[in-house]
Amino acid sequence: MSNLLLEISAGTVDWSRAQFALTAIYHWLFVPLTLGLAIVMGIAETCYFRTRKRFWKDTARFWQKLFGINFAMGIATGLILEFEFGTNWSNYSFFVGDIFGAPLAIEGIIAFFMEATFVAVMFFGWKKVSPGFHLTSTWLTGVGATISAWWILVANAWMQYPVGQTFNPDTMRFEMTSFADVALSPVAVDKFFHTVISSWIIGAIFVVAVSGWYLLKNREHKLAMESIKIGSAVGLIASVLAAFTGHISGYQVAQVQPMKLAAMEALYNGGNKQGLTLVAWVNPFRQPDYVHEAEAPAKIALPYGLSILATNTMDGYVPGINDMIKGYTKNDGTREPSLTEKIEKGKLAIAALQQYRSGQKDKKTLQTIQDNMKYFGYGYVKSADQIVPYVPVSFWAFRLMVGLGILFILFFAVMLLFVYKKDLMKYRWLLITGIVLLPLSYVASESGWLVAEFGRQPWTIQDLLPTWVGVSNISAGSIALTFFIFLVLFTTMLAVEINILCKAIKKGPEHSENLNANE
Repeated sequence: MSNLLLEISAGTVDWSRAQFALTAIYHWLFVPLTLGLAIVMGIAETCYFRTRKRFWKDTARFWQKLFGINFAMGIATGLILEFEFGTNWSNYSFFVGDIFGAPLAIEGIIAFFMEATFVAVMFFGWKKVSPGFHLTSTWLTGVGATISAWWILVANAWMQYPVGQTFNPDTMRFEMTSFADVALSPVAVDKFFHTVISSWIIGAIFVVAVSGWYLLKNREHKLAMESIKIGSAVGLIASVLAAFTGHISGYQVAQVQPMKLAAMEALYNGGNKQGLTLVAWVNPFRQPDYVHEAEAPAKIALPYGLSILATNTMDGYVPGINDMIKGYTKNDGTREPSLTEKIEKGKLAIAALQQYRSGQKDKKTLQTIQDNMKYFGYGYVKSADQIVPYVPVSFWAFRLMVGLGILFILFFAVMLLFVYKKDLMKYRWLLITGIVLLPLSYVASESGWLVAEFGRQPWTIQDLLPTWVGVSNISAGSIALTFFIFLVLFTTMLAVEINILCKAIKKGPEHSENLNANE
């Protein structure tokens, strides 16, 4: 693997990262709306099942139609994303494919069997199955999509926090030792809940925005009002839960990815009783010179906030970027090695592996591998610059996500109050706000992924494999070409989806009195 470093250019690494990021960003434009609308359409059909009122059937079918349009687009980008692991990240796939491939395989089975089966019944089974079976199919369609998300997020969480594996020097691969540890790691569990719940927020805002547009146009008044009630309730609950799971996520990041937390806070020199930065002047276009950088200027912080987030105590120690480069003592009294020490340990692991592969398979060599494999990835690091994430993106994306999350809580609370107590038609500003917040909900969601993925750079697998080792040995030009092909393709797909969605919304729901009386 070390020989590959002599052949793979920086351009190949950069274009591989850019292409994967492009695909992931576009894919995530479709997924959260799928997960969010699944809740709304399930609630609407449950109301129909309980009341047998055709209004609720019309409402359920309307949101299911919009769900279906978005669902189809999400599948296409998701398939491309998974293929890129083999085309652009073959070294990564070889190194950890035995572990990473398992959750992706399960996700594929669920996606193509469970979701495909029940989504067909949901769309085409209104006349062919009982109301109870159809309702079950609608909910299982959403459950299937959510379970698919679970396995994708398990795979991503393992990259952030690799557990449940051991390294086999004979095959030069990591092999799974505990499926339960991989699937149920605390990072995976919280990542799943935080991500899915944040998707419910997008679905809720979408429903409120579409319903608000109907009210502004003086159309579909009953559908709009009832849908706003459902959307606002789901959105408020989801926004509060997202804040709770976000706090848990922050604590976990502090434990397993402290460099990410330092980048999120632009924290260069840590200490005890650290405040949580609310706002500070961090130049969005310049990576700070962390060695000489002091506190970010014009900083406003919540006293003790960061220590509480990271350690659950007011006086807990939180390391900064410089502390992690120099080495520091953790809150439990153990010492975290300096970057120089980690690099040396990583080089020992690489050298011992080379000796083992050349036939020197004695106990001493094996022991050296076992003792230092934890720091294997650092053996490819040449300077501190390579292990510090891009601070401006991590810092501002985190604050954008949190700030918008607070705004969503306030919006849903006000909307829920007004929809029950007031005549919404008189408050056009509130309806317009709901429409404006729709694109901002996507900004918040994508910002969360920027924090998660930019913050763990340069690692494809935390501490074990940096990006420039995991890529395929292919030309940068071929990746750049496919990058722009995908850019055109995905942008066209997004434009097509928005166009189809807008036409479906403009057309409105199909009312039962205009359909066959037997439906």
